[in-house]
Amino acid sequence: MTLMTMLGAVQLGAAAACVVVVLIPMVMAGWHLSRNRILLYCGVLFITLAVCLHLTPYFPSVSDFVTSVSSVAVFDHRSTCINLVNDIAWEVKPNVSLHHFNPTHNVSSSLNLYEKRWDWSKSPKHDACDFQKLSKSDASDLLNGSWVVVAGDSQARFFTLSLLNLILGPQAKRMGSVRADLFKRHSDYSILVHEIGMKLDFVWAPYVVNLTNSMMGFKTKKSYPDVMVMGAGLWHMLHVNNASNYDFALRMLKSSVVSLLPLTASASIKSPHLFWLGMPMLINGMLNTQEKREKMSDRIWHAYDRALGDSRLLRQTGGPLVLLDIQSMTWNCGPRCTSDGMHYDLVIYEAAVQVMLNALLIESHQSL
Repeated sequence: MTLMTMLGAVQLGAAAACVVVVLIPMVMAGWHLSRNRILLYCGVLFITLAVCLHLTPYFPSVSDFVTSVSSVAVFDHRSTCINLVNDIAWEVKPNVSLHHFNPTHNVSSSLNLYEKRWDWSKSPKHDACDFQKLSKSDASDLLNGSWVVVAGDSQARFFTLSLLNLILGPQAKRMGSVRADLFKRHSDYSILVHEIGMKLDFVWAPYVVNLTNSMMGFKTKKSYPDVMVMGAGLWHMLHVNNASNYDFALRMLKSSVVSLLPLTASASIKSPHLFWLGMPMLINGMLNTQEKREKMSDRIWHAYDRALGDSRLLRQTGGPLVLLDIQSMTWNCGPRCTSDGMHYDLVIYEAAVQVMLNALLIESHQSL
């Protein structure tokens, strides 16, 4: 008997066995089950699941497909939540606890005339992200042992103050000296929070070129912060007043950031979490000098805002930085949240800090 004849006999035998052992009993069982639809459906479902379960290991592409779908779902959830994390709703109403207001007081005290509350917008998508206002303890755990750098102009100072208010507590004895040192005119500031081993550096960087120089300094020293928040634009708008020049500076900053990131891809050096502190909405009629009202008009502001989008610096336009959307926060809080049309109530920056912390939780796959 030839080999081909033997193989043919084996295949015929296997087919016959399949018919006798599998198909005939299944047909008989199907005939009986057909009398009862519920039993029939259950039988079909059981057989289908059993076949899929036993065949899946023999088809790696099926397993890979299931795994890839799961990974895409997780990534899509993270991406969606990062896009929604700035969606904040404000409630601003008269502060009934204040019985009278003395107009001779400093104009900034007029901000206290209104009670300001905020929370994330409500929708099924927002609820699925489970955004939360982190407590002092939660924020301390998240930033434990971290090096945080905040670089920029006065907006960045207010952000730094809000972050330290949360970490140290607004009533902490240290906060008095922190405020005094942090707001020394045009100067840097550093603090080590020994309780959680967090180092925080504020870098006075009113122009984008200052931010670029800071990034190059990290690259030269091969030392990178764990979290970096940066933002600049108001000084450039007032003193340079050229949106095209601002666009070019932002593109140079993006190049420096992108050139830094591959160096942090090794196992020994983690890639830093990078955030852009957006510019606030400017209320032209409230600006306190004629020069500001002329050079920081709505038209110029929108030109600078378009330059930020065109530079593709932000994650939402394919760049490396996650936006902390001060623009939308100040717009929604409105003129009752500012005394000079440019600098806003500290509650704005408290909200921005919470947005950053929630973004950190999302990006680091953590939850409270």
